[in-house]
Parts: sequence; C-alpha cells; structure tokens
Amino acid sequence: MIAESPLMSIRSVMEALSGKILPEAVNPQQGISSVTIDSRNVTEGALFVALPGTVTDGHAYVEKAFQQGAVFALVQENRMEQYGATIVAAARGAGKNVMVVPDTLRALQDLARWYVDRFPHLIRVGITGSSGKTTTKEIAAAMIRSEKVVVMNEGNLNSETGLPLSVFSIRPEHQVGVFELGMNRVGEITELARVLRPHIALITNIGTAHIGKLGSQEAIAREKKEIFSQFTGREVAIIPESDPFAAFLKEGVRGRIRSFGYRSMVSLGEVTPLGIEGTRIVWDGVPVILPLPGTHNVLNALGAAAIAQEVGISAEGIRQGIAQVRPLFGRGEIIKGPVTILRDCYNANPESMEQAVGFCDSLEWKGKRVYVIGSMLELGEKSEEAHRQIAHVLAKSKADRIFLFGEETAIMEPIVVAAKGSAAVGYTTSFDELQEKVRRSVEEGDLVLLKGSRGMALERLTEILTGEKNVL
Repeated sequence: MIAESPLMSIRSVMEALSGKILPEAVNPQQGISSVTIDSRNVTEGALFVALPGTVTDGHAYVEKAFQQGAVFALVQENRMEQYGATIVAAARGAGKNVMVVPDTLRALQDLARWYVDRFPHLIRVGITGSSGKTTTKEIAAAMIRSEKVVVMNEGNLNSETGLPLSVFSIRPEHQVGVFELGMNRVGEITELARVLRPHIALITNIGTAHIGKLGSQEAIAREKKEIFSQFTGREVAIIPESDPFAAFLKEGVRGRIRSFGYRSMVSLGEVTPLGIEGTRIVWDGVPVILPLPGTHNVLNALGAAAIAQEVGISAEGIRQGIAQVRPLFGRGEIIKGPVTILRDCYNANPESMEQAVGFCDSLEWKGKRVYVIGSMLELGEKSEEAHRQIAHVLAKSKADRIFLFGEETAIMEPIVVAAKGSAAVGYTTSFDELQEKVRRSVEEGDLVLLKGSRGMALERLTEILTGEKNVL
C-alpha cells in the first residue's frame, strides 16, 4: 500500500502562520498527516491545535497528543502562563515542537484558508441557511458526484472549527467542494466565508433557528448574507425565490444572482407528492422520484439542482442525484414497520415544526396519528411566543394523540388540551414517563411523529416503537 502524501509540512505551517517556535530546534521538513483539535483523534503525524475552554482546555492535552503521535502543536499565548512549563517539557520529552500563536482558533482558520489556496482549480461551494443546509449539501453532492469528483464536510461539521477541519479533506483529485456553513453567533459566517471564499454560495432560507442568540430574523438574515462577503464580482449567489428576505439578500451582492424555487427553475416540470414515499419530480421532461418526504425537501433539491447546474452537471446527472439521495439520520427519516415513524429530531424551530406537522396531516392514514413534540431550544426571549405558535398548529392538526416533552412545552399544554381534550394530550419533563405513555398509546398501524430539538433526544423512543436500538 502506498502511503498518502502529507497534507503539508511543519515549514508550511510556519510560513502560513505567525508564531514563536518552542523549544528552539525543529524539523521543518516533517510532514503533517492530519489536523485535529481533539487529542482522542490524534493519529501518527497529526498537527494538534489546542483550543482554550472553560470546561475542557485543549492545552491540558498537548502531552497526550504528543504521546498519541502528534508531530506539532499550536498553543495560545495567553495560556502559556498556566500550561507553558508542562507543554514545553512535553515537547522536549517527545522531541517535538509547539508554535505559540495569539489565537489558536484564528490560527486554525488561517491555516485552513492557506490549505484551500493550494487547490486553485477546485470549484468551492458554500451553503448556509436556517434549515435544510445539510440535506441540500447531501443532494448537491449526490448530483455532482454523478459526473465530477466531489468533496464535502461530513455530517454537520459546519462550525467555526468544523468547517476549517473539514477543508483538510480536500485532495488534488477533487474538482468540486461542497461545504456547509453553520452559525451559533454573530460573525461566525464571516469567519467561515473568509476560510472558504466560495465561488458559488447558496442560502436555503431565513428562519428562526438561533434567534435566541441573534435576537431577530433580520439579524439572522444579515448574518447569513455574510456568506457572500468574500465575493469579488465573479461569483454566484443563489437565493430562495419565495423567502420573505429574498430582496434583502440580493442587495449589494458583488456577483451574479440567481434564484431557486418552483418559478425560477426552467427545467422543473410537474411536482407530485407521494406521501411517505417522497415526491415525483419531472426534471427536463423526465420523471424521477425524490425519496425524501415533504415539500421542504423539494425546495432543498431545487437549491441543490441550481448548484449542480452552476458547476456544469447535466440534467441526467441531476436526476441521478435526486434518485440516489437518502434521508440523513434524524432528519425526516421514515422508519417503516408495524408502526410508521417520521423521525425528525435533529433540530427544531417553528418553521420545521410546522412543516413536520403539516406533512403528517397531509397523509392519508387509517391508524392513529401520534405526535411526540419536544421543546424547541435556543429561541431565547422568543421561546414562549414560538411554543404558543406551535401549540395552535397542533390544536388544528389531525393528531389523535399529542405528547409534549420538555419544560418549554408546558405553555403549550392548555392550548392543545382546549382543542383536543385532556385524554388526547400528555405533558411531561420525564423521559421515562414519556416513554411509558407512548408505549401504552401506540398500536400497530399508527403513524408516530418524533419532532424536537437535538437536546431532547427523542430518537430514544425508536427502540420501544421498533424494538431496535437506534440512536443518533
């Protein structure tokens, strides 16, 4: 077996970043095989980046990283008073070196940007939005993969650290890179756009995810729009045609703007919902089945198709990608059996909650509809308003039984009970109690919706509904 070429050398890191090398001796030609921020993931030849933290501080694990095979480490200047002696001793003992930098997170991002620059022929695609980012990325990659060599970030590694670490998976053979950009704070999209500098950037939508941290949808729109901040005039911005913030997102963009949606896509023909089997889409005159249920996934597929067209994928390649994509774990999965489960519990906000309830309501179903609704987290001062909004949606829904789980859902109970009756509604903050209530209520032939924020871990109910252990 031929060993894979190193990503870079220690000399490359020294040229890409400004910092002080400790101890003095260094082997600049030493190759670096990988980059990690977790000492548990260190393999032979790794660069370990020690990130500061209040609970877990990476600087406490530099010695372990060297023991695991790391050949170099980045450490932060303001942590050296506390950890410096131990770190330098560990480096000397292992015959390795560290570089002291002002900010290790910024250094990681700068190094990632430097690494991306090594691949000037790679078409770089960035995707952000309040929901649908990961699904759109997966569909776009499936389409592009039919005709070109593509790389993407795995799962939802889209954060201030996840994206920089992901770009180190780029290799010379890759023609297109499709990367998701997430956001947990103001300024994060700007940082990630600076790392990737996408040639094509798509915003899926502007919703209320993380509104508790940014304060308003307007602030969310401003932050998401920063994905275009590195444009020079030659790039392409892809914007949802029907989003209330579409006009704002288009303002002042330095580059070509195109829209995606039912009206904007010339190749789009008839769209026919098939319930839990997905949607039949006619693309460029030929029908294909999108196996992901719900109209929101049709929009995700149309966004992905716009990306695919921009990178030169044929209509047949786009259809192949549509047909081949599969639901991601916890994102709109349909689990069939004696009980049919819609497991959509990777995240939740008012928009995705309404979509999930609306989809289940739209199905022709002979058995009971049982909706298990977990708290929507990270909504801040908007939380009560949002939960009341969804309570009214549930009150009008076709659900036969509704279970509310989590402290935030307490405000929903009287609204739903007033419409459905107390016998049809259960509220609890105890997972054991929830599990027992669901177990007693669900029968063969029923449809069960599991919808809540990631922190509620509603996927834990899968085992009692199917008899199989299956957790995120």
